[in-house]
Amino acid sequence: MTENIKSETEDPLEIKEQLSPYSNKIFLIDKPLDFTSFDIVRIFKKKFNLKKAGHSGTLDPKATGLLIVCSDKMTKRINEFIEYDKEYEGVIRIGARTKSFDTESREEDIIDNVKVTDEEIESVRKTFLGEVEQMPPMFSAIKHNGKPLYKLARAGKEIERKSRKIIISEFEIKKVSESELKFRISSSKGTYIRSIANDFGERLGVGGYLKELRRTRIGKYDLSGLDSEVKGIRYRFTDEVI
Repeated sequence: MTENIKSETEDPLEIKEQLSPYSNKIFLIDKPLDFTSFDIVRIFKKKFNLKKAGHSGTLDPKATGLLIVCSDKMTKRINEFIEYDKEYEGVIRIGARTKSFDTESREEDIIDNVKVTDEEIESVRKTFLGEVEQMPPMFSAIKHNGKPLYKLARAGKEIERKSRKIIISEFEIKKVSESELKFRISSSKGTYIRSIANDFGERLGVGGYLKELRRTRIGKYDLSGLDSEVKGIRYRFTDEVI
């Protein structure tokens, strides 16, 4: 009789919160191609019945790799993750340009036979190391009068931007074909890898854009141990900040 009275007086909402093991967690997710970062947040929030969820740094739809999503009280730590340095791997297509600096828009200014030497690539690579100035691309989430620049860019508009200081601590790159360079880069927050691809092609004198991109690390977090799946999206979660 006593047990029945207790169950009737308990708060159903409180019971619901206690049943969820996914509150106040850090989700390490391998974002697939063509998903937006918001798509991933929405999928995980719905799947795990989270009150709040947010990601700690946008990964473009045409990029794959590590996305950190924080749930409920852990969302207060998002700014900490944004400050971390990041590592990427990818491919730069040289001998062509695109307006978006990646595969979102079509190729222009195509050179059929690209003649670039390993020595020229190495010379350009060195110019990116250390503290450098970078101009944010029009195809970015930076806002102008409350509207993301990429929406203005898709409408054919160009807005004046200010360059930013970034730090590139590691940059490895090698030619894998006449028109493709494979790279690995570690950089500070706020670095636009698509701009690096565009600028690299410009400094080579042949043009270039970002053909492939994968984020492999954020701070000390990486893609290891992602042994669970939601709708085919690999992930793991933790409640430890490292």
